[in-house]
Amino acid sequence: MQVFVIANQKGGIGKTTTATALSSILSAKGRHTLLIDADRQGNSTDTFQAAIEGQATLYDLLLEKPPVPIEECIQHLPAGDIIAADPLLRKADEILTGDVEGLYRLSDALSALSGYDAVVIDTAPTINSLLHNALIAATDVIIPVTADRYALQGLSQLYETIQAVKRRQNPTMRIAGLLLVKFSRRTNLSREVQESLTRIAEQMETRLFSVSIRECVKVREAQAVRKPLLAYDAQCTAAQDYLAFVEELLQ
Repeated sequence: MQVFVIANQKGGIGKTTTATALSSILSAKGRHTLLIDADRQGNSTDTFQAAIEGQATLYDLLLEKPPVPIEECIQHLPAGDIIAADPLLRKADEILTGDVEGLYRLSDALSALSGYDAVVIDTAPTINSLLHNALIAATDVIIPVTADRYALQGLSQLYETIQAVKRRQNPTMRIAGLLLVKFSRRTNLSREVQESLTRIAEQMETRLFSVSIRECVKVREAQAVRKPLLAYDAQCTAAQDYLAFVEELLQ
């Protein structure tokens, strides 16, 4: 089972759109896929129109004692299968700090999961205990970045975190690549950042995906109506780019 973690400590750079698009495309390709929303803001949860009240969430899976079995946390929805986030995830660092096995709870839960070909984990824009849980469970990390100067800041800290987890806790994890999102070929800045990212990817011993996700108003429209991009408009440029990206990812 492949576990794709979508990570970047900068907010507003398309992690949720990438996570929900990847999950939708893998499902459309016949791969039984589970989306896990590990961001307490719950944007993926909102996009999939998943329930929080009266439903076991990621909080119950990772932070309750005893934990709720993973199968009971999965919601089977028209958009796909998801384990929803919960605002109570804000307590994660407090609960997991000092717990010897706290950082392994998601990995342990996924080891008991059967019937899935892929898991996609949407993470918060911060380096915290939930991100560590996700990285320890990951087979592949995808880092979305936008074509602006500020987007490049913080990549080194994220890379150091990934390398630390790889050395100590998950030696088989790999960075699948950097994915350039909200890209416009019309601006000099976008092209300059694209060149910089190629060098940064080499330093991180990974690649910049050859496919870039173009800026597209349909992305914001899909968010407004709480639908994954592919379900809202599969013909828009960003949706077509995500389809090409997944093809490249799976090669």
